Amino acid sequence: MRAGNLDRVIEIQRRTTGLNLYGTPVETWTTFATMRAQLLKNATDDREGARGHTTDAVLTFRMYYFASLSLDDRLLYQGQQYEITGITEIGRRVGVDIACGRTG
Repeated sequence: MRAGNLDRVIEIQRRTTGLNLYGTPVETWTTFATMRAQLLKNATDDREGARGHTTDAVLTFRMYYFASLSLDDRLLYQGQQYEITGITEIGRRVGVDIACGRTG
């Protein structure tokens, strides 16, 4: 993996719980890390499901290894939120490929 190929900036967000003005627990997303990444694949997925015919944006990013990354996190790229659907380790803690789909 060459550093010159990491030309995109992504934010890794993690779900946290805070309190609102009335003391009620509220789930929010906070930025956990900001990383440089390479966009490997930008595709669309057409499928027929329970919601009818849908078209989803599917992205695959490559970045340096990040130990605490999990499927419960999400990515923020160019103002869009993406749910992490797969994490594949490259080599022995050299890097990771992250497959994600657009949410919202």
